Order: sequence, then C-alpha cells, then structure tokens
Amino acid sequence: MTQVRVAAVQETPVFLDRDATVGKVCDLIAAAAADGANLVVFPEAFVPGYPDWVWRVRPWADGPSEWYRRLFANSVTVPGPAVDRMCAAARSADVHVAVGINERDEVGGTIYNTLLLLGPDGSVLGRHRKLMPTGGERLVWGMGDGSGLTVHDTPIGRLGGLICWENYMPLARAALYGQGVQLYVAPTWDNSDEWVPTLRHIAKEGGCHVIGVTPLLRGSDVPADIPGRDHVYGGDDDWMSRGNTTIVSAGGSIVAGPLIGEAGIVTADLDLDATVTQKRMFDCSGHYARSDVLRLVVDRRVKPPLAAMPDLPDDVGRF
Repeated sequence: MTQVRVAAVQETPVFLDRDATVGKVCDLIAAAAADGANLVVFPEAFVPGYPDWVWRVRPWADGPSEWYRRLFANSVTVPGPAVDRMCAAARSADVHVAVGINERDEVGGTIYNTLLLLGPDGSVLGRHRKLMPTGGERLVWGMGDGSGLTVHDTPIGRLGGLICWENYMPLARAALYGQGVQLYVAPTWDNSDEWVPTLRHIAKEGGCHVIGVTPLLRGSDVPADIPGRDHVYGGDDDWMSRGNTTIVSAGGSIVAGPLIGEAGIVTADLDLDATVTQKRMFDCSGHYARSDVLRLVVDRRVKPPLAAMPDLPDDVGRF
C-alpha cells in the first residue's frame, strides 16, 4: 500500500469499567473501518481510563486505595478475554488497531501503561509497556523494558509508537527511527501547548507520519459510587483532558486536527512514499546518522522478575 487512511479516536472511556470500555472500543473500530480506515488509534490507557487521581489526591491515603483497587480489577491481561474481544473487532473490520490499556501482570500485582497493536487477522502484533511512568503515574504503574521497543512490518507500512512523555525521550525515538518506522502512533494524556509541536518535530526528525491521540474526560465521567469522588472531581466543567488529537504527515505538516473540547474521529489519508522522499536530504538513522561517531545500543531482552537458572543470559554471574 502507498496510501493509508488512519483514524485517531478522541473519545471518553467508561471510566474504570473494562468491559464497557472494550465494548465502546469495538464499536468505534467498526465505525472507523466503515469510513475506510486502515489503522485505528486510541488514546493512552483508554481501557479502562487514565488514573488522573494520581495528580489530585494524597498518595497512599485510604481514598486512593479504593480507586486503585477498582483500576486493578478492571485492568487487562494479555492474553485474555478483553484482548480477544478487541482482536475479534479488528478482524471483523479488517483493520490494524493501536489501543492504550492498563495491563495487569498475570501473576503479580503490578499494572503497566501498555500500547497494544492488533492486526487485521485478529492477532496481537506487539505490546509496548511505557518505559518510565511520569511523576504521579509511578503510584499506579510499573516500568516497562526494552522488549516492546519494536517496529512491526505490516501491509500498511512499518508501524510502531511511544506513549505520552516517552516521546520526549530522544533515545526512545531513535530506537524507532532506526527500525524504519513509517506510521508512528503517539497516544497521550498531554493537553499542553507544547504537545502538537512535539508531534511535528517527530514527523520532521523521523521522516514518518505521526498520529497523536488524546482522550476526552471530565469530572462528571467519574462514577459517583467511588469513595471521595465529590472531594476530588466536579462536573462537566472540570476537565481532566480536553483532547489534543492531531495527525501530522512526514515532514511536519499538520493534516488533521487538533481536535479539542469534543469527541470525534480525526482521519487523514497518508502517503507512505513520503516517508522515503523525506529522507533524501535528512535521514537521522541513515546517511545523516554518523554512526562512526554516535551509536544507540538498545537492550530488548524481556526482564521478568523470575528466571530459571538455565534461562539466565550468559552475562549474568552465577554463584
């Protein structure tokens, strides 16, 4: 394919309700596909919602523990039933999907901020856990490893992405550039004025198309039955995220968005050939890289907390 239609979904999750939010994801996948989308992208931590309270409440107080308990109970295991439903929706619509989830460790008690990539055949193409949760996010999310810093070769182009402020990490971006990313997804919670220029910079720097997707969430979207809810959140005028969804073509031009203050699906038709021609003069991971002077080393090994002795890498000392 040389022309790809992408759909960036700026919507509101059913806050802290995994199954209802997954149902919404499936409906939105179908709606975007009906409009001709080849790739559908959802915001950061969309299932079952971004834990905004980490910026508003006192850490480790009794109230936040109930919020965390509900988030944990409604997080997604990979593989698992929620993933199966979204994979089935991708297969039925014949589209690629990038969706942000709160991922629960199958055997432990840790939640990760995860970007899940699904194929049109209903497969899980990849899983990237956010390398470093930002500030208050460290109260709910663990750190990922380098195993998810991967670009996937798909029929619609080379697909990869980073989550929110990972996109401010030059070396994380370089890891994707070095794998020839063409469709760079950037799900986020960032509503700042600096975010859209960041997307434009990435598109120029990497010679790639960039799809930035932000959710829409207000205080009134928080369930009334959560203890302390009324002390933390207001109503419709209490914005957690106004949205900032923007699509930028290779080279840095905004082609759709930003969409702010309303729900919607932002779409654009992108030319994959442009990701090649943009690199004629500046290819930051090729002829412009000066690899004789500067090189990036990425450790892409999975780092489980438990490894049987025969599975330990050779460079780990044994006693």
